[in-house]
Amino acid sequence: MNILLTNDDGIFAPGLTAIYKELVRLGNVTVVAPESSRSGASHSITYKKPLLCNKVDINGKFTGYSIHGSPADCVKLAVMQLTEHPFDLLVAGINNGANAGINVYYSGTVAAAMEGTLLKIPSVAVSLAAEDNMDYDTAALYCIQILKKLLPLKPGCVININVPLLSQGEPKGIKVVPQSNKGFDEYYIPRLDETGRTTFQLAGAPDLTENSPTDTAALIQGYISVTALAPDMTDHKKTKQLKKIKWDLDFSARRPSEKRK
Repeated sequence: MNILLTNDDGIFAPGLTAIYKELVRLGNVTVVAPESSRSGASHSITYKKPLLCNKVDINGKFTGYSIHGSPADCVKLAVMQLTEHPFDLLVAGINNGANAGINVYYSGTVAAAMEGTLLKIPSVAVSLAAEDNMDYDTAALYCIQILKKLLPLKPGCVININVPLLSQGEPKGIKVVPQSNKGFDEYYIPRLDETGRTTFQLAGAPDLTENSPTDTAALIQGYISVTALAPDMTDHKKTKQLKKIKWDLDFSARRPSEKRK
């Protein structure tokens, strides 16, 4: 297999190294990742300025391409420019912190996977719930076992895997669940900077009120969550309702001032 590996924590992030060590057992791995952390970059891309790309040594363990851009930039550049062979699989992660609930929309990790599937590459995003001591190596062992169960994936597939807090013991199992529409109980903390200006720091804690079977609930309960995502954001039910509206607008209508011109 030809595998593209990326992330949003930066090319030197330990989570990327941990999953790389497992992925090389499956095939040829090409690493293309941001030069520094781009967490929360979502699906942003760089188009008003050129991208800087360097080949770098990753802690003496492997080499990869460091991109001065977003995770989505990394995927696009890897597929369109940096390699000649097609990729059979894209893996994004292992992310420092879970990407579940509405955080999926903010995540550069998930966005990289989404960009992969837009380019017809089966894609998987992998994340580990954040705590002081992150056990990426153990998370990678779990993720590679799940990945082997998932393969082969078809183009268009996007799978989002989240591993719970490992300090609380081994995961209780796997739960295949939908994405939650909940995120964090968020708020802003006003502070004065060194010049006396008021700044606002976003803060919050996970919403623990989830009762239905979702990705966030599974993580809280100590399970690894597996969620199938889709790049199609269309509300098909609402679209059917909109089609019933009689869209008989008068396109020849003008404001009185416009008619006089």
